[in-house]
Amino acid sequence: MRTSALFPPEIAGDESFDQLARKLATYVTKAIESPHSFDELKKVVYGRSLRPLVRYLVDGVHHEGVVSALLALRWRFSTCEDDDDRGVNETRAMACEIVAWRFVAHLTEREAIDYLCTELPLSKEGFQSADSETAENGDSQTQLDDPDERTPLLDGTENEDTSLYDEDRNTAELSSDSLAAQFVSLNALEIAAVVEAKHFMGEKSIQRVINGIWNGDIIFWDSISMHSTKKARLYNRNKSDPYCRLRVPLYLKVFEVLFFVTLLASYYAALIPKQSERFMPAEWLLYIWLLAFSYNEFGEFWDAGLTFYTTDFWSSWDLGIIATGLASFISRMVGIFGDNERATTVSFDILSVQALFLVPRVFSILSLHPYFGMLLPALKEMTKDFMRFIGLVAILYLGFDTTFTFLARGTYSFAKMNWLLVKVFFGSGYLDVADQISPILGPPLMLVFVCLTNILLITSLISLLSASLNRVMEHARDEYLFVYSVYVLEAATSNRLTYFLPPLNLVPMVLRPLRLILGAEILRSLRIVLLKGTHVPFVALILAYENGRLYLNQRRNANSSSRSLRGPNSPKGVHGSLAAVRKPALSKRPSPPLEREARTGRKPMAQPDPPAALETEEDLGAAVAALQMQLEHVALMIAKRKEANPA
Repeated sequence: MRTSALFPPEIAGDESFDQLARKLATYVTKAIESPHSFDELKKVVYGRSLRPLVRYLVDGVHHEGVVSALLALRWRFSTCEDDDDRGVNETRAMACEIVAWRFVAHLTEREAIDYLCTELPLSKEGFQSADSETAENGDSQTQLDDPDERTPLLDGTENEDTSLYDEDRNTAELSSDSLAAQFVSLNALEIAAVVEAKHFMGEKSIQRVINGIWNGDIIFWDSISMHSTKKARLYNRNKSDPYCRLRVPLYLKVFEVLFFVTLLASYYAALIPKQSERFMPAEWLLYIWLLAFSYNEFGEFWDAGLTFYTTDFWSSWDLGIIATGLASFISRMVGIFGDNERATTVSFDILSVQALFLVPRVFSILSLHPYFGMLLPALKEMTKDFMRFIGLVAILYLGFDTTFTFLARGTYSFAKMNWLLVKVFFGSGYLDVADQISPILGPPLMLVFVCLTNILLITSLISLLSASLNRVMEHARDEYLFVYSVYVLEAATSNRLTYFLPPLNLVPMVLRPLRLILGAEILRSLRIVLLKGTHVPFVALILAYENGRLYLNQRRNANSSSRSLRGPNSPKGVHGSLAAVRKPALSKRPSPPLEREARTGRKPMAQPDPPAALETEEDLGAAVAALQMQLEHVALMIAKRKEANPA
């Protein structure tokens, strides 16, 4: 590893995103020249090669694209791994991730919000030249009309030049618009979700911001008006519009659960009677709910883009609900208007299959619990390994199926033989039919088939799935926090100013024909009026909950103060149980706008790391390495003084 004459890049603060990424990539490429594991990077390599870069970024750089550039480079280095048989590029990708969260750990609370939640501007001139119109994304119609503004991610990048190097592979070179084009209109947290920077997302400094967004302490919209702009800021209950609380992920999840409960209730009400002659009121309600759900999913997909949308574990279940609902509705229409009893029966059969997707989706709120949240990524990885393994099983099964079908020609049909082998595969006692297949070859071939399937393949499959489970559970906390963070970002970072909760999201559809005769500003004002007119009950519930929680917290604080005045031996108050009431993750005191705050208060790298940075083993190792370097420096100075002043 080359560490001599390695200096951090000069970052003035006015560079474009690609220029910034190129400078950072050059340093990382020179600093990391051999493969390392993630633990080795944190414990050994960080103190020698990466710490100077973090020190320079913390002490001398105020470019809001630093974190986004590092995370984008994490993806770019990973995509170059296929051309690197040594694993160096993957090490560089992990190094970018480490530098990113080490840098964020030294930022103040407000700076962390700025660096993590500022979107990459559409302008190619960089962050400094992005005007206020870049953040003004309130017109939902405008956003939905231009898919390129929110189709950010990694689609269609296979044909691009993904090399970071010049001919000697010593310096990193990026095309003029490669990274900026890939991640435009995304903030650092969204980029981390797309590139699956799970270690980064699991760090405390990052989760503090994620939790603030989840609880509504950090908001992206503080007003619902014609001149609203999207920008991350701390929530100020005295200045913010109450209707902005509809965008808080915590409340969105509660209303989502209530929506799914009513959807499931209408589902049972429509299926239990099963009247095939006409539409029942419960069926109309069910299909209206499904239409609202489908329209809401379409809006989320359009806002997030394909790659970010599919990072959500439950996106496949949502698509399953939409697909089965659409197929059932079409079959039902054919059955009623075409007087086709068979189509009506198929419609109810398809609707019955929808329970496979709908019932788990109702309980998706459990994925926010740490225990279930850790199991979901494990299930996802086990499913991937299982689908790969099924290919091998299918090849072996097809060979035996063909052999047995020809041997039993005239005795068993192809379909019956298939079903018989499936039963044997899963352990049913059909070995006695081997003589009927072929008196000579039937028994030995059936024995070989049983040994391969019930002993070898199933045992191998169990071992493979067990290894997948252990591999995921080793990083269970990071996996859970990643799933949780993806949901929070998906719910909170939409560019739509007016977000209607389903099924009320069907109400603005009456305005769509008016786009032909009315201007965008008038339509936007009409949507705002509709939002405030239809969501009054929801806002009232939210404000009642927040005011009640604030009142309980004040009572608890008052009781705590009175108990402290009475002394340690005083009896506890009757409201002692209120200590379990959740506190806001961030302060709710009125605060000036983020853009007016001076960038002061960072934890300087020139000083020893704070105690909070020494909680993990790798931080202790880095601190020990730094102390050793300081001791060597002091010893060298003492030796020079002795040489200059001999006794």
